[in-house]
Amino acid sequence: MAHDEIELKDAPSIPGLSFRRFRGSSDFPKMAAAIAASAEADQVERAITAEDIATSYAHLTNSDPYQDMIFPEVNGEVIGYSRGWWAEEDNGPFIYGFVGFLVPDWRRKGIGGAILQWMKNRLRAIARSHPSGREKFFQVFVMQFEAGFAAMLEKNGYQPARYFWDMTRPNLDDIPDFPLPDGLEVRPVVPEHYRLLWEASNEALRDHWGFSQPHEEEYQEWLESKTIFQPHLWQIAWDTATNQVVGQVRTFIDHPENEKYARKRGYTEFITVHRQWRRRGVARALIARSLIAQREQGMTESALGVDSENPTGATRVYEACGFRPVKRSTIYRKLLTV
Repeated sequence: MAHDEIELKDAPSIPGLSFRRFRGSSDFPKMAAAIAASAEADQVERAITAEDIATSYAHLTNSDPYQDMIFPEVNGEVIGYSRGWWAEEDNGPFIYGFVGFLVPDWRRKGIGGAILQWMKNRLRAIARSHPSGREKFFQVFVMQFEAGFAAMLEKNGYQPARYFWDMTRPNLDDIPDFPLPDGLEVRPVVPEHYRLLWEASNEALRDHWGFSQPHEEEYQEWLESKTIFQPHLWQIAWDTATNQVVGQVRTFIDHPENEKYARKRGYTEFITVHRQWRRRGVARALIARSLIAQREQGMTESALGVDSENPTGATRVYEACGFRPVKRSTIYRKLLTV
């Protein structure tokens, strides 16, 4: 057996099928190819490159790719991968999550089930090192058209725990005029604001479902992201009396994705409002400004994602700004016992 080969006793009998561990940056193009093949089959809009993966993997937290990943191969060709990770929710359970991709031609042959079993055992081993007395869950995020994946999870005892909407605004015409409340102003973003904006966003999200305090590595990844880190498009509301950030919409445009899908879409994302300023029109005003900024960049539509049970009633706010639900995703969970 090769030094990085993984033996799965319950693997299907397929000529040339083997499993191995992560081999470093040389795997990034193979991972990007598996993601692209899966995206087309699952009707998921993605344009992730090996460079994007390299940026993300340079800042992983609570995940060791050399121990927490598995790659299926057929005759030495990578046909997918899966990676596990864990998190500790604030005043909540420990979460043991994983992502996985499998090239469509190799689905429904037992490979995904074997990987699921391996990942379950790996995450359970990690969970044994964490304190007892608190709930622990396996967790997976499943997009609307990943029907086979959802069926496999449900067969293995996973149940839906939360639903999320992808919403789009199909045009940027007739953007509503939602003024900011008195005492607030929008200021251009400068580097001195970056840390403050990051911390203000985390504080605003603290009462949201599933929140875990981000690590420093996640902040550094955010700074390095070529897709979402576009400060010139952000709309940040400041309280002029206290000089504090009270709301933000961190707009971005994914140019490679737009090129791939022949469209002009912006993203109205990372929307947060300080608890003391909620339900006073801050989010609506910043979203309207974000839509105008996207239109000025030549975009013709916008999109965002939202927790369907968001405690702030965000879905209604987004609908008032012209967004409509188009796809639903699901977080599946299963109680982990050790």
